[in-house]
Amino acid sequence: MEQDLAKLGAYLGSGIGAGISVIGAGLGIGKLASSALESSARQPEASGDIRTTMIIAAALIEGVALFSCVIAMLLALK
Repeated sequence: MEQDLAKLGAYLGSGIGAGISVIGAGLGIGKLASSALESSARQPEASGDIRTTMIIAAALIEGVALFSCVIAMLLALK
């Protein structure tokens, strides 16, 4: 009974952790895209550099979100 309860807690905790990381990544990329679009509208001649920087930052945000989801899955399967 106690093992089942511990397993339930691990599943619940990993699900909440993965959900929070995905929400955080979504909010971060949304803010990033919003700022990049506003910057491109203010300075159209710099839109290429802004787009490149935005793509690199979005990839880093996605990497952190993927890493946290993998950690959550490892905790659930422990």
